[in-house]
Amino acid sequence: MPDLILHHYATSPFSEKLRLVLGYKKLAWKSVIIPQIAPKPDLVALTGGYRRTPVLQIGADIYCDTALICDVLEHVAPLPSLYPEPGKGLERVVAQWGDTILFWAAMAYSFSGKGAADLFAKAPPEMAKAFGEDRKAMSVNMVRQRPGDAAAAYKSYLRRMSDMLDDTDYLVGAFPTVADFACYHPLWFTRKRTPSMADILQITPAVSDWMDRMAAIGHGTMETFDAAQAIAVAAANTPHTLLSDSTFQDEHGIPLGTRVTIAAESFGPEPTDGELMAATRTHYTLRRTDPRAGTVHVHFPRIGYTLRRAEG
Repeated sequence: MPDLILHHYATSPFSEKLRLVLGYKKLAWKSVIIPQIAPKPDLVALTGGYRRTPVLQIGADIYCDTALICDVLEHVAPLPSLYPEPGKGLERVVAQWGDTILFWAAMAYSFSGKGAADLFAKAPPEMAKAFGEDRKAMSVNMVRQRPGDAAAAYKSYLRRMSDMLDDTDYLVGAFPTVADFACYHPLWFTRKRTPSMADILQITPAVSDWMDRMAAIGHGTMETFDAAQAIAVAAANTPHTLLSDSTFQDEHGIPLGTRVTIAAESFGPEPTDGELMAATRTHYTLRRTDPRAGTVHVHFPRIGYTLRRAEG
């Protein structure tokens, strides 16, 4: 199997989620640092339009969205499992909550007050402005929480997580699951990237202790790589997905082989266009060709993404 190549940047919370998963599974991986804001021409050469962070590349297969990437890494290294029985349904539900409801409350809170100053303390003023404009464009379809509302919600969510940790070291059992990784990274952002706002975490000592246990997992074995090398890897390989399900599940009346677009429902609405190669119960796959990367397959989870026929 080709190497695992993670396209990410240091301050990305969803990247921290995957870095910890790679560490938990004791995997070696190559690190390609991408820009925080558009343009991202090297990443888009692989994804065809999708520019959210992170992206996992394995040869000429490009996996988008950490929910799907976790499934891929489970296939690469089944143990320790992210979805142990008997609670894998609950683990996925809690993970989805962590990646969405908890995440956006944490972000709205962390970027308020002194949080933004923490993030851009060493950056020129134009960088903060460019970042704000970039994220505004990515969240055009979203309703943002006001800081006070976000703070109230965040406190409530932390207390609920604390209740989950009353009798166990992790959210749904004695060992980390996908639920822990999904709920950890928004809190990691508050603690590590906006320390002026991190006092909110002190209201729930059990959560702080759990965060320490999660951080101790580490990031696995990382090797520095660059974008040109990653694109060359894609061009030198033939797509061969590691996703196990293959049965066509038609919910849109769009047959395989059709030219389509896939885009996130909310944050990061930039579409990827290509030929529909798979539409299963868990994922979509598009085939597309780039002058530099060659023919690649780009994979998306079904949940959170829209599928449409391409125009023209």
